[in-house]
Amino acid sequence: MITGVHAIIFSPDAEKVRAFLNDVLGLDSVDAGGGWLIFALPPAELAVHPADGPPKHELYLMCDDIEATLADLRAKGVEVAREVADQGWGLLAAIRLPDGTEFPIYQPRHPSPVTGRPEGHPGL
Repeated sequence: MITGVHAIIFSPDAEKVRAFLNDVLGLDSVDAGGGWLIFALPPAELAVHPADGPPKHELYLMCDDIEATLADLRAKGVEVAREVADQGWGLLAAIRLPDGTEFPIYQPRHPSPVTGRPEGHPGL
């Protein structure tokens, strides 16, 4: 029934963010018409958490090795907005997009429904 997820980043500087996704992160894309790029994403997960306030949605990048990924991104000129913090469920950081916003990135330590195995979690 569900064949995928379509996520959207709204930005006042969409062209720069599109260039970042293409040139820095190396995501493949197609032009949906009129220069509107749609980027391919790796396998995805979806979680539902309880909310104390109004409902909201969040988008995170995932990686296998956060330190190596951040080092590679820094070498490409990407600013790390938040350094790695151990959250228990994963190692969380954030990079800065060209429009100034933060984009969280993490190395999961929880079992993955995509791979069927724990990601980077020794002892699981």
